[in-house]
Amino acid sequence: MDETPKLDQCKLEVQATRDYREELPAIVGEIVSSCETGGCFDHVGPEPIPSREAVIKIVHQALRILYPGYFIRKRLDRVNLEYYLGQETTSFFDALAEQVTLAMRHECLRHDLACVHCEDLGQQAAFQFMQRLPALRLILATDVRAAYEGDPAARSFDEIIFSYPGLFAVTVYRIAHELWHQKVSLIPRIMSEYAHSLTGIDIHPGAHIGESFFIDHGTGVVIGETTNIGRNVRIYQGVTLGALSLPRDAGERLRDQKRHPTIENDVIIYSGATILGGGTVIGARSVIGGNVWITESVPPDTKVFLKRPELVFKEAPRDR
Repeated sequence: MDETPKLDQCKLEVQATRDYREELPAIVGEIVSSCETGGCFDHVGPEPIPSREAVIKIVHQALRILYPGYFIRKRLDRVNLEYYLGQETTSFFDALAEQVTLAMRHECLRHDLACVHCEDLGQQAAFQFMQRLPALRLILATDVRAAYEGDPAARSFDEIIFSYPGLFAVTVYRIAHELWHQKVSLIPRIMSEYAHSLTGIDIHPGAHIGESFFIDHGTGVVIGETTNIGRNVRIYQGVTLGALSLPRDAGERLRDQKRHPTIENDVIIYSGATILGGGTVIGARSVIGGNVWITESVPPDTKVFLKRPELVFKEAPRDR
């Protein structure tokens, strides 16, 4: 069998590939030019910015410290616990300090600020976070218990820690909130949006959430930046705690104002409920039914629900 036609075809394909590749430098030149115009977004400079991949790795390191023994393959017992935590916390401190330093330096250079010794501040912020780890473990324990007590389908604490998206999202929120409280830029939002991408639960790290907080199912939950949530609150999937409709120029004008509701202690909010506005307060021990739309305050000990809808039953035609 004559192989000449096949060889000719291969030569043509190789030449076509070569032709395409020779055109790539011109495209690269256009991309470089676009970086010099200021009309597009890029970060081109000698100083690196925080790494999203490194921040995600930090989240998983924090999980291993906050829930020792759950997210590792090797056995953990009383014999090696101190050694294990010593290794994890040291590595965690170094990684967090590095990323916080990069975030602070990026802000200084971006806004042309006076030197504030970013590396020292980064280590201080990381150390302050480390000091909060015992308290974080305690408040997360209340969240785990709230999930167990609030969900009859939960068979164990282990099941909740391993598999509940609500607990994962709340855990990452509590980590990010500590850094947000220290005014660390970029990193808290990277953390919270990572959890959002995995769970469908969007909790802004600036929100304030009390202990024993439980999100059941969770998909589609949105909790805005200036939301205040008290103790022992339970919410279900599709709940929005958001802002009222904002004008086009609201970004700067309303940036530091309270735009999201306050949820007091012992409130239950069922699926699909939407609660909007910075002046809206849901009073303690209230129950908000599914699919309601609320833009004004609700007194304590109140049930809010829609009227029973009218259902229409129509007999389907039978095939003959």
